[in-house]
Amino acid sequence: MAWERRGGNNLYYYQSEREDGRVRKRYIGAGEVAELVAHADAALRLAREQRAAREGAELERLEALCAPVLELSEAAGVLARAQLVASGYRRRKGEWRRARA
Repeated sequence: MAWERRGGNNLYYYQSEREDGRVRKRYIGAGEVAELVAHADAALRLAREQRAAREGAELERLEALCAPVLELSEAAGVLARAQLVASGYRRRKGEWRRARA
């Protein structure tokens, strides 16, 4: 969304849209109507950015909560592998098999 100067000092408002992988500009107008649309676009953009910031903060919070669980899971996997090796098992093509004596 941008104001563009065309034909000297005249300002016109255009909206950019993506159609079939290409960016196309759609003419909105000039004057008061274009200013109202520009303010509405700015408000929508601000709301979208705020929502993205909230979602990013929520994602960071959830990742921080998951970190101890992932560490515990990794430690449990290491202990399980150690116990299997100590019990005489070995890995063959991703499967644990009892080693021959």
